[in-house]
Amino acid sequence: MRMVGIMFSRLVFGLGLLSATALVHPALAADARTLQIIVSKDKQSLAVYDGTEVVATSKVSTGKDGHTTPSGIFSVLEKQKYHESNLYSNAPMPFMQRLTWSGIALHESNSVPRYPASHGCVRMPGAFAKMLYGMTDRGVPVIISDGELAPQPIEHPTLFHPDAPAMPLLSDVELRPSMPDSPEKPVQVAMNDTAAMPMPAAPPIAAPEPEPPSEPISMLVTRRTLRETVIDIQTLLNQLGFSAGNPDGLLGPSTVQAIKAFKTLRPMEFAADRSLVSDTLLREVYAAAGRGEPPNGVIMVRQAFKPLFEAPVTIADPGLALGTHFFTLHAVDAKAGTADWLGITLTNNLSRETMKRLGITNQESSIITGKPIARSLSRITIPDETRRKIDALIAPGSTLTISDTGLGRETGEGTDFITITRG
Repeated sequence: MRMVGIMFSRLVFGLGLLSATALVHPALAADARTLQIIVSKDKQSLAVYDGTEVVATSKVSTGKDGHTTPSGIFSVLEKQKYHESNLYSNAPMPFMQRLTWSGIALHESNSVPRYPASHGCVRMPGAFAKMLYGMTDRGVPVIISDGELAPQPIEHPTLFHPDAPAMPLLSDVELRPSMPDSPEKPVQVAMNDTAAMPMPAAPPIAAPEPEPPSEPISMLVTRRTLRETVIDIQTLLNQLGFSAGNPDGLLGPSTVQAIKAFKTLRPMEFAADRSLVSDTLLREVYAAAGRGEPPNGVIMVRQAFKPLFEAPVTIADPGLALGTHFFTLHAVDAKAGTADWLGITLTNNLSRETMKRLGITNQESSIITGKPIARSLSRITIPDETRRKIDALIAPGSTLTISDTGLGRETGEGTDFITITRG
Protein backbone atom coordinates (compact mmCIF):
# COMPACT_ATOMS: atom_id res chain seq x y z
CA MET A 1 0.00 0.00 0.00
CA ARG A 2 2.79 2.42 0.88
CA MET A 3 4.55 1.66 -2.42
CA VAL A 4 1.35 2.49 -4.32
CA GLY A 5 1.12 5.80 -2.43
CA ILE A 6 4.74 6.64 -3.20
CA MET A 7 4.33 5.81 -6.89
CA PHE A 8 1.15 7.90 -7.01
CA SER A 9 2.78 10.92 -5.37
CA ARG A 10 5.74 10.76 -7.74
CA LEU A 11 3.40 10.46 -10.73
CA VAL A 12 1.45 13.50 -9.58
CA PHE A 13 4.68 15.46 -9.08
CA GLY A 14 5.74 14.71 -12.64
CA LEU A 15 2.35 15.70 -14.02
CA GLY A 16 2.37 18.82 -11.88
CA LEU A 17 5.39 20.14 -13.71
CA LEU A 18 3.44 19.92 -16.96
CA SER A 19 -0.07 20.89 -15.92
CA ALA A 20 -1.42 24.00 -14.25
CA THR A 21 -1.84 22.56 -10.76
CA ALA A 22 -1.52 19.07 -9.29
CA LEU A 23 -2.87 18.12 -5.89
CA VAL A 24 -2.37 15.21 -3.57
CA HIS A 25 -4.64 14.71 -0.57
CA PRO A 26 -3.01 16.33 2.48
CA ALA A 27 -3.74 13.23 4.59
CA LEU A 28 -0.56 11.79 3.08
CA ALA A 29 1.34 14.32 5.20
CA ALA A 30 1.09 12.90 8.71
CA ASP A 31 2.54 15.83 10.64
CA ALA A 32 2.56 19.46 9.53
CA ARG A 33 5.76 19.99 11.52
CA THR A 34 7.70 17.73 9.15
CA LEU A 35 6.58 19.40 5.93
CA GLN A 36 8.78 21.72 3.92
CA ILE A 37 7.90 23.81 0.88
CA ILE A 38 10.36 24.28 -1.98
CA VAL A 39 9.78 26.92 -4.67
CA SER A 40 11.76 26.82 -7.93
CA LYS A 41 11.96 30.20 -9.65
CA ASP A 42 13.42 28.61 -12.79
CA LYS A 43 10.50 26.18 -13.15
CA GLN A 44 7.91 28.52 -11.57
CA SER A 45 6.76 25.56 -9.51
CA LEU A 46 6.14 24.70 -5.87
CA ALA A 47 6.52 21.28 -4.24
CA VAL A 48 5.48 20.27 -0.73
CA TYR A 49 7.70 17.57 0.78
CA ASP A 50 7.02 15.26 3.69
CA GLY A 51 10.47 13.80 4.14
CA THR A 52 11.68 12.86 0.67
CA GLU A 53 8.16 12.33 -0.68
CA VAL A 54 6.27 14.93 -2.67
CA VAL A 55 2.72 15.34 -1.34
CA ALA A 56 1.56 18.33 -3.39
CA THR A 57 2.72 20.42 -6.36
CA SER A 58 1.54 23.52 -8.15
CA LYS A 59 2.54 26.13 -10.68
CA VAL A 60 3.37 29.57 -9.23
CA SER A 61 4.31 33.05 -10.32
CA THR A 62 7.18 34.78 -8.52
CA GLY A 63 8.45 38.37 -8.71
CA LYS A 64 8.94 40.08 -12.04
CA ASP A 65 11.91 42.28 -13.01
CA GLY A 66 12.34 45.07 -10.49
CA HIS A 67 10.40 43.10 -7.85
CA THR A 68 12.39 39.88 -7.72
CA THR A 69 11.36 37.31 -5.15
CA PRO A 70 14.37 36.78 -2.89
CA SER A 71 15.95 33.32 -2.83
CA GLY A 72 16.84 31.76 0.47
CA ILE A 73 15.59 29.99 3.60
CA PHE A 74 12.34 31.18 5.17
CA SER A 75 9.50 29.86 7.30
CA VAL A 76 5.80 30.63 7.63
CA LEU A 77 5.59 33.47 10.16
CA GLU A 78 1.90 34.33 10.00
CA LYS A 79 -1.26 33.00 8.37
CA GLN A 80 -4.40 34.93 7.39
CA LYS A 81 -7.29 33.61 5.31
CA TYR A 82 -7.85 37.09 3.98
CA HIS A 83 -5.20 39.80 3.88
CA GLU A 84 -4.77 43.05 1.99
CA SER A 85 -1.38 44.29 0.85
CA ASN A 86 0.08 47.15 2.87
CA LEU A 87 2.37 48.05 -0.04
CA TYR A 88 0.28 47.77 -3.20
CA SER A 89 -3.08 49.58 -2.98
CA ASN A 90 -4.67 47.12 -0.56
CA ALA A 91 -4.46 44.36 -3.17
CA PRO A 92 -6.25 41.22 -1.90
CA MET A 93 -4.02 38.33 -0.76
CA PRO A 94 -6.33 35.44 0.21
CA PHE A 95 -4.86 32.49 2.13
CA MET A 96 -1.76 34.52 2.87
CA GLN A 97 1.24 32.79 4.49
CA ARG A 98 3.85 35.39 5.42
CA LEU A 99 7.57 34.66 4.90
CA THR A 100 9.11 38.02 5.88
CA TRP A 101 7.89 41.05 7.78
CA SER A 102 9.08 43.18 4.85
CA GLY A 103 6.30 41.93 2.59
CA ILE A 104 7.10 38.52 1.01
CA ALA A 105 4.38 35.88 1.26
CA LEU A 106 2.69 32.90 -0.36
CA HIS A 107 -0.91 33.69 -1.36
CA GLU A 108 -3.79 33.01 -3.73
CA SER A 109 -4.08 34.98 -6.96
CA ASN A 110 -6.34 35.04 -9.99
CA SER A 111 -3.27 35.66 -12.14
CA VAL A 112 -0.73 32.81 -12.09
CA PRO A 113 0.66 32.71 -15.64
CA ARG A 114 3.61 30.48 -14.67
CA TYR A 115 6.17 33.16 -15.35
CA PRO A 116 7.43 35.94 -13.04
CA ALA A 117 4.53 38.37 -12.66
CA SER A 118 4.19 39.38 -8.99
CA HIS A 119 5.60 42.24 -6.94
CA GLY A 120 7.79 39.78 -5.01
CA CYS A 121 5.31 37.37 -3.46
CA VAL A 122 4.75 33.79 -4.60
CA ARG A 123 1.33 33.61 -6.28
CA MET A 124 -0.62 30.33 -6.28
CA PRO A 125 -3.91 29.22 -7.90
CA GLY A 126 -6.94 29.49 -5.64
CA ALA A 127 -7.70 25.82 -5.00
CA PHE A 128 -4.07 25.02 -4.26
CA ALA A 129 -3.55 28.06 -2.02
CA LYS A 130 -6.57 27.06 0.05
CA MET A 131 -5.39 23.46 0.37
CA LEU A 132 -1.84 24.46 1.27
CA TYR A 133 -3.18 26.84 3.91
CA GLY A 134 -4.95 23.90 5.54
CA MET A 135 -1.84 21.71 5.49
CA THR A 136 0.69 24.01 7.12
CA ASP A 137 1.43 25.44 10.54
CA ARG A 138 3.49 28.49 11.47
CA GLY A 139 7.17 27.60 11.34
CA VAL A 140 6.98 25.32 8.28
CA PRO A 141 10.20 25.88 6.28
CA VAL A 142 9.93 27.48 2.85
CA ILE A 143 12.96 27.28 0.54
CA ILE A 144 13.00 29.58 -2.49
CA SER A 145 15.70 28.70 -5.01
CA ASP A 146 16.66 29.65 -8.54
CA GLY A 147 16.76 25.95 -9.52
CA GLU A 148 14.99 22.79 -8.42
CA LEU A 149 16.00 21.28 -5.08
CA ALA A 150 14.96 18.12 -3.28
CA PRO A 151 15.77 17.13 0.32
CA GLN A 152 18.02 14.10 0.69
CA PRO A 153 18.67 11.90 3.75
CA ILE A 154 21.99 12.61 5.43
CA GLU A 155 23.84 11.02 8.30
CA HIS A 156 26.76 12.83 9.92
CA PRO A 157 28.18 12.86 13.45
CA THR A 158 27.90 16.65 13.65
CA LEU A 159 24.09 16.44 13.38
CA PHE A 160 22.12 16.18 16.62
CA HIS A 161 20.29 13.14 17.93
CA PRO A 162 18.50 12.30 21.20
CA ASP A 163 20.42 10.52 23.94
CA ALA A 164 19.36 6.87 24.12
CA PRO A 165 18.09 6.08 27.66
CA ALA A 166 20.51 4.09 29.80
CA MET A 167 19.54 0.46 30.35
CA PRO A 168 18.74 -0.39 33.98
CA LEU A 169 21.34 -2.55 35.69
CA LEU A 170 20.33 -6.14 36.59
CA SER A 171 16.81 -5.54 35.31
CA ASP A 172 16.06 -9.28 35.19
CA VAL A 173 17.59 -10.17 38.59
CA GLU A 174 15.52 -10.03 41.75
CA LEU A 175 17.33 -8.45 44.70
CA ARG A 176 16.62 -8.81 48.43
CA PRO A 177 18.19 -7.25 51.51
CA SER A 178 20.31 -9.45 53.79
CA MET A 179 19.64 -8.79 57.48
CA PRO A 180 22.84 -8.34 59.56
CA ASP A 181 23.69 -10.74 62.39
CA SER A 182 24.56 -7.81 64.62
CA PRO A 183 24.15 -4.04 64.49
CA GLU A 184 27.87 -3.65 63.79
CA LYS A 185 27.67 -5.52 60.50
CA PRO A 186 26.65 -3.51 57.46
CA VAL A 187 23.49 -4.35 55.56
CA GLN A 188 24.31 -6.37 52.44
CA VAL A 189 22.37 -6.90 49.27
CA ALA A 190 22.38 -10.42 47.88
CA MET A 191 20.64 -12.27 45.05
CA ASN A 192 17.91 -14.72 46.00
CA ASP A 193 18.77 -18.39 45.74
CA THR A 194 15.88 -19.49 43.59
CA ALA A 195 16.65 -23.17 44.19
CA ALA A 196 16.20 -22.80 47.94
CA MET A 197 13.36 -20.29 47.73
CA PRO A 198 11.37 -20.67 44.52
CA MET A 199 9.66 -17.44 43.54
CA PRO A 200 8.10 -16.22 40.32
CA ALA A 201 10.52 -14.34 38.09
CA ALA A 202 10.15 -10.59 38.24
CA PRO A 203 9.39 -8.96 34.90
CA PRO A 204 12.14 -6.81 33.38
CA ILE A 205 12.02 -3.16 34.39
CA ALA A 206 11.18 -1.21 31.28
CA ALA A 207 13.11 1.98 30.81
CA PRO A 208 10.67 4.89 30.62
CA GLU A 209 10.47 6.42 27.18
CA PRO A 210 11.54 10.08 27.25
CA GLU A 211 8.90 12.52 26.11
CA PRO A 212 10.11 14.49 23.08
CA PRO A 213 9.82 18.28 23.23
CA SER A 214 6.50 19.42 21.78
CA GLU A 215 7.95 22.45 20.00
CA PRO A 216 10.69 22.15 17.32
CA ILE A 217 13.74 24.36 17.54
CA SER A 218 15.59 26.21 14.80
CA MET A 219 19.38 26.57 14.78
CA LEU A 220 21.92 28.62 12.87
CA VAL A 221 25.65 27.92 12.66
CA THR A 222 27.58 30.87 11.29
CA ARG A 223 30.73 32.90 11.67
CA ARG A 224 31.14 35.13 14.67
CA THR A 225 30.61 38.84 14.17
CA LEU A 226 31.74 41.79 16.26
CA ARG A 227 28.60 41.36 18.36
CA GLU A 228 29.48 37.82 19.49
CA THR A 229 33.11 38.82 20.05
CA VAL A 230 32.11 41.73 22.29
CA ILE A 231 29.68 39.52 24.24
CA ASP A 232 32.54 37.10 24.93
CA ILE A 233 34.89 39.91 25.97
CA GLN A 234 32.26 41.41 28.28
CA THR A 235 31.48 38.04 29.88
CA LEU A 236 35.10 37.12 30.51
CA LEU A 237 36.17 40.59 31.68
CA ASN A 238 33.35 40.49 34.24
CA GLN A 239 34.65 37.11 35.42
CA LEU A 240 38.16 38.54 35.69
CA GLY A 241 36.95 41.38 37.93
CA PHE A 242 36.61 44.15 35.34
CA SER A 243 33.17 45.79 35.31
CA ALA A 244 32.25 45.49 31.63
CA GLY A 245 28.50 45.80 32.15
CA ASN A 246 25.75 43.55 30.83
CA PRO A 247 27.02 41.18 28.06
CA ASP A 248 24.91 42.67 25.27
CA GLY A 249 27.43 42.99 22.44
CA LEU A 250 27.39 46.79 22.62
CA LEU A 251 30.48 48.89 23.22
CA GLY A 252 29.02 51.08 25.94
CA PRO A 253 31.05 53.24 28.38
CA SER A 254 31.45 50.45 30.96
CA THR A 255 32.72 48.00 28.35
CA VAL A 256 35.15 50.51 26.84
CA GLN A 257 36.54 51.40 30.27
CA ALA A 258 36.95 47.73 31.21
CA ILE A 259 38.82 46.99 27.95
CA LYS A 260 41.17 49.93 28.50
CA ALA A 261 41.82 48.85 32.09
CA PHE A 262 42.62 45.31 30.93
CA LYS A 263 45.03 46.60 28.27
CA THR A 264 46.77 48.90 30.76
CA LEU A 265 47.89 45.85 32.76
CA ARG A 266 49.45 44.32 29.61
CA PRO A 267 51.25 47.17 27.79
CA MET A 268 53.67 44.89 25.92
CA GLU A 269 50.93 42.73 24.37
CA PHE A 270 48.97 45.75 23.12
CA ALA A 271 51.85 48.06 22.13
CA ALA A 272 51.07 47.73 18.41
CA ASP A 273 47.29 47.25 18.78
CA ARG A 274 45.47 50.27 17.34
CA SER A 275 41.89 48.94 17.59
CA LEU A 276 39.72 48.91 20.69
CA VAL A 277 38.46 45.40 19.84
CA SER A 278 40.86 43.13 17.98
CA ASP A 279 41.92 39.52 17.61
CA THR A 280 44.77 40.28 20.02
CA LEU A 281 42.34 41.49 22.67
CA LEU A 282 40.13 38.42 22.26
CA ARG A 283 43.09 36.03 22.52
CA GLU A 284 44.51 37.82 25.60
CA VAL A 285 41.16 37.85 27.39
CA TYR A 286 40.63 34.16 26.65
CA ALA A 287 44.15 33.35 27.87
CA ALA A 288 43.69 35.38 31.08
CA ALA A 289 40.47 33.48 31.78
CA GLY A 290 42.13 30.13 31.09
CA ARG A 291 39.82 29.41 28.17
CA GLY A 292 42.38 28.50 25.48
CA GLU A 293 41.89 29.58 21.87
CA PRO A 294 38.81 31.72 21.20
CA PRO A 295 36.18 30.23 18.86
CA ASN A 296 35.46 31.67 15.43
CA GLY A 297 31.86 30.47 15.04
CA VAL A 298 28.57 30.54 16.89
CA ILE A 299 25.44 28.40 17.09
CA MET A 300 22.20 30.22 17.81
CA VAL A 301 19.00 28.47 18.90
CA ARG A 302 15.41 29.72 18.65
CA GLN A 303 12.09 28.18 19.61
CA ALA A 304 8.62 29.51 18.71
CA PHE A 305 10.33 32.48 16.96
CA LYS A 306 12.14 33.53 20.15
CA PRO A 307 15.87 33.26 20.97
CA LEU A 308 16.71 30.50 23.48
CA PHE A 309 20.49 30.66 23.73
CA GLU A 310 23.69 30.83 21.72
CA ALA A 311 27.07 29.19 22.21
CA PRO A 312 30.52 29.30 20.59
CA VAL A 313 31.61 26.72 18.01
CA THR A 314 34.84 26.27 16.06
CA ILE A 315 35.04 26.34 12.26
CA ALA A 316 38.10 24.64 10.79
CA ASP A 317 39.86 26.25 7.79
CA PRO A 318 38.07 29.60 8.25
CA GLY A 319 39.47 30.92 4.97
CA LEU A 320 37.22 28.50 3.08
CA ALA A 321 33.53 29.30 2.68
CA LEU A 322 31.10 27.02 4.48
CA GLY A 323 28.39 27.54 1.90
CA THR A 324 24.68 27.60 2.68
CA HIS A 325 23.06 24.34 3.78
CA PHE A 326 19.68 23.61 5.32
CA PHE A 327 18.68 20.56 7.37
CA THR A 328 15.30 19.41 8.65
CA LEU A 329 14.69 16.75 11.29
CA HIS A 330 12.00 14.48 9.90
CA ALA A 331 11.75 11.83 12.62
CA VAL A 332 13.21 11.01 16.04
CA ASP A 333 13.45 7.67 17.81
CA ALA A 334 14.14 8.66 21.41
CA LYS A 335 14.35 5.05 22.56
CA ALA A 336 17.04 4.15 20.02
CA GLY A 337 18.71 7.57 20.16
CA THR A 338 18.44 8.10 16.40
CA ALA A 339 17.35 11.03 14.24
CA ASP A 340 16.45 11.16 10.54
CA TRP A 341 17.88 14.35 9.02
CA LEU A 342 17.34 15.67 5.49
CA GLY A 343 19.64 18.19 3.84
CA ILE A 344 19.87 20.50 0.85
CA THR A 345 22.55 22.91 -0.40
CA LEU A 346 21.64 26.34 -1.80
CA THR A 347 23.80 28.31 -4.20
CA ASN A 348 25.04 31.46 -2.48
CA ASN A 349 27.74 33.38 -4.34
CA LEU A 350 29.43 35.84 -2.01
CA SER A 351 30.55 39.25 -3.19
CA ARG A 352 34.18 40.29 -2.90
CA GLU A 353 33.26 42.76 -0.18
CA THR A 354 31.49 40.05 1.84
CA MET A 355 34.39 37.64 1.46
CA LYS A 356 36.84 40.30 2.63
CA ARG A 357 34.65 41.19 5.62
CA LEU A 358 34.34 37.52 6.65
CA GLY A 359 37.99 36.66 6.00
CA ILE A 360 37.09 34.17 3.25
CA THR A 361 39.69 33.65 0.53
CA ASN A 362 38.04 30.72 -1.28
CA GLN A 363 34.35 29.99 -1.74
CA GLU A 364 34.68 27.37 -4.48
CA SER A 365 34.92 24.57 -1.89
CA SER A 366 31.32 25.22 -0.86
CA ILE A 367 29.75 25.01 -4.32
CA ILE A 368 31.81 22.51 -6.35
CA THR A 369 30.35 19.11 -7.16
CA GLY A 370 30.80 16.28 -4.72
CA LYS A 371 29.71 16.44 -1.12
CA PRO A 372 29.97 20.07 0.03
CA ILE A 373 27.28 19.50 2.65
CA ALA A 374 29.30 16.76 4.39
CA ARG A 375 32.54 18.74 4.11
CA SER A 376 30.97 21.74 5.80
CA LEU A 377 29.55 19.63 8.62
CA SER A 378 32.95 18.02 9.19
CA ARG A 379 34.57 21.44 9.69
CA ILE A 380 32.26 22.40 12.58
CA THR A 381 33.14 21.42 16.17
CA ILE A 382 30.42 21.89 18.79
CA PRO A 383 31.34 21.65 22.50
CA ASP A 384 29.95 18.58 24.27
CA GLU A 385 28.01 20.65 26.80
CA THR A 386 26.25 22.56 24.03
CA ARG A 387 25.59 19.36 22.11
CA ARG A 388 23.97 17.70 25.12
CA LYS A 389 21.75 20.73 25.66
CA ILE A 390 20.57 20.69 22.05
CA ASP A 391 20.17 16.90 21.94
CA ALA A 392 17.61 17.25 24.76
CA LEU A 393 15.64 19.87 22.81
CA ILE A 394 15.34 18.48 19.27
CA ALA A 395 11.97 17.31 18.02
CA PRO A 396 10.52 16.46 14.59
CA GLY A 397 10.42 19.64 12.54
CA SER A 398 13.60 21.09 14.08
CA THR A 399 15.88 22.79 11.56
CA LEU A 400 19.55 23.68 11.20
CA THR A 401 21.00 26.29 8.85
CA ILE A 402 24.71 26.59 8.08
CA SER A 403 25.65 29.88 6.48
CA ASP A 404 28.67 32.16 6.19
CA THR A 405 26.56 35.30 6.15
CA GLY A 406 25.10 35.35 9.65
CA LEU A 407 21.66 36.42 10.82
CA GLY A 408 20.79 38.63 7.87
CA ARG A 409 18.57 41.71 7.88
CA GLU A 410 15.27 39.78 7.70
CA THR A 411 15.94 37.78 10.88
CA GLY A 412 14.45 39.58 13.85
CA GLU A 413 11.66 39.59 16.37
CA GLY A 414 9.00 37.02 15.52
CA THR A 415 11.04 35.08 12.95
CA ASP A 416 13.09 31.94 12.66
CA PHE A 417 16.51 32.27 11.08
CA ILE A 418 16.05 33.80 7.62
CA THR A 419 18.95 33.43 5.18
CA ILE A 420 18.86 35.39 1.91
CA THR A 421 21.00 33.83 -0.81
CA ARG A 422 19.92 36.14 -3.61
CA GLY A 423 18.05 39.40 -3.15
